[in-house]
Amino acid sequence: MKIAWSPLFRHPLPAGHRFPMEKYDLIPEQLLYEGTITAEQLFTPEPVDFNTAALVHSVDYLHQLRTLSLSEKEIRRSGFPLTEELITREFLIAGGTVRCCSAAMEDGISFNVAGGTHHAYADKAEGFCLLNDNAIAAASLLRHKKARSILIVDLDVHQGNGTAHIFKDVPEVFTFSMHAGHNFPMQKEISDLDIPLPDGCRDDQYLSTLAAQLPDIFNRHKPDFVFYISGVDVLETDKLGRLKLTKAACKERDQLVLTACKSRGIPIVITMGGGYSPKLSDIVDAHCNTFRVAQTVYA
Repeated sequence: MKIAWSPLFRHPLPAGHRFPMEKYDLIPEQLLYEGTITAEQLFTPEPVDFNTAALVHSVDYLHQLRTLSLSEKEIRRSGFPLTEELITREFLIAGGTVRCCSAAMEDGISFNVAGGTHHAYADKAEGFCLLNDNAIAAASLLRHKKARSILIVDLDVHQGNGTAHIFKDVPEVFTFSMHAGHNFPMQKEISDLDIPLPDGCRDDQYLSTLAAQLPDIFNRHKPDFVFYISGVDVLETDKLGRLKLTKAACKERDQLVLTACKSRGIPIVITMGGGYSPKLSDIVDAHCNTFRVAQTVYA
């Protein structure tokens, strides 16, 4: 099991910014400390090349990112201050997810400690997402004929609106988003399958809904590659979430997705997605649970 990680995933932000960049250091530190992973499993990705990013994103938009020439309105929509370091980080994260695809084909599973930037559209940033790493990696697989039928399982608490829009006319990619229906983004796109959940949704309803949908999705679409956005902003403790899942349910959610792939022999790439609980330890522990489940399922 190979894991993409770089210290550059942690981009410096102004004091008081609500995005928990520290988690990108703490996740691998905790996993190494407890022995869930070894240092040999970590690899440092290279930035995605321009032409690969352009399989998804418009050339004009990529040039705007590279030259730091987004408008003030576009910068506000991204949620981040626009800096050269940020753009380097975004290209690095996307490069990590692309390389994870090759690792998953070898080992069955691979992780990017960052990624899951599902709000990024082809030509605009949104909600802490500037490049859509899963979309870029999926498009690269299709372009190079390394996959024919791709499933994107997006279980972040927010709808994967950018991903849905990018692939709305691409039948080779099935987009599945199960999210808080009344949460950001207020104007949703149309995924191949959207399941909007009510505010306050708890463990039993969430898990029974997911368990009922997954077999049908796999049977209908017959994917030969899966991307999984395993956001932990579904937790009850999350300040941006609106759902009420426990860590145990979040872990069982991961078990359902990973077992579905492992039992069918389908490679899977996992990206972290969001997590905004007030206690950083809750975010890190919930993210680490996904790796712990993978260690068990893929033992």
